[in-house]
Amino acid sequence: MAAVTRSCRPWGSLLGLFGLVSAAAAAWDLTSLRCNLGAFCECDFRPDLPGLECDLAQHLAGQHLAKALVVKALKAFVRDPAPTKPLVLSLHGWTGTGKSYVSSLLAHYLFQGGLRSPRVHHFSPVIHFPHPSHIERYKKDLKSWVQGNLTACGRSLFLFDEMDKMPPGLMEVLRPFLGSSWVVYGTNYRKAIFIFISNTGGEQINQVALEAWRSRRDREEILLQELEPVISRAVLDNPHHGFSHSGIMEERLLDAVVPFLPLQRHHVRHCVLNELAQLGLEPRDEVVQAVLDSTTFFPEDEQLFSSNGCKTVASRISFFL
Repeated sequence: MAAVTRSCRPWGSLLGLFGLVSAAAAAWDLTSLRCNLGAFCECDFRPDLPGLECDLAQHLAGQHLAKALVVKALKAFVRDPAPTKPLVLSLHGWTGTGKSYVSSLLAHYLFQGGLRSPRVHHFSPVIHFPHPSHIERYKKDLKSWVQGNLTACGRSLFLFDEMDKMPPGLMEVLRPFLGSSWVVYGTNYRKAIFIFISNTGGEQINQVALEAWRSRRDREEILLQELEPVISRAVLDNPHHGFSHSGIMEERLLDAVVPFLPLQRHHVRHCVLNELAQLGLEPRDEVVQAVLDSTTFFPEDEQLFSSNGCKTVASRISFFL
């Protein structure tokens, strides 16, 4: 058994994901770009797409659709000097399948400073919008924050986590910023990126993956066309989802619905080996097996998919070292 030792990034632990700039990003010569108030500020924008592709290939287990969709969308968007609209992605899937990990990678490989960049804005309903009764104030504050930051810097990334818990109607204030024809308050916002993260649709994705396995189809044969309609229906049928009453899906403002498939035992093994490598440790069969044995799998009969994906791998490893 061999651990993954080659890294796409010049850092040895996952902590580097949140702060360091990759060596390849330094090759981008953006020093001549202006960074004045009201202009498209690109001085913190350091896209390293080869590094992103490498990292996704090495560390994102079992997600052929997510890898392909994210890379394709980013390549087209970043290479377009005058995009017709912001890039808007909605990530869907079971817990622990890599949605938050991918959003962190996007911040790391697009912006100097990663998640700590002043151009990256992360919203959590539990932290930022905890009281549904304050919805009108939240709408005003969110609109002001997005508008103000995009006016200061058009190259910005907005991450909205746990869309399942967002107050319904709040996302309505984002609709003017997401379309192709919007020049709001005299400022063009078409170089912004919006990422929405949600567990909604996870059960439907799991069911498609289970049926494919029962039919002896390889999971890499699962197509986006099989998943996109059931995810969209799950979102539209959920009155508690953040997109409810927003018009965002109805007006087709999403550039891509990105599905994350449930993880099987060999995917969890891959996560364990990656985590050990990031810790600078040699792979140990007994540690890998102990983590797998402590992981719950479903359905009850097949014991096929990890109930928590790879979400608890890091914490479980510490118990068995």
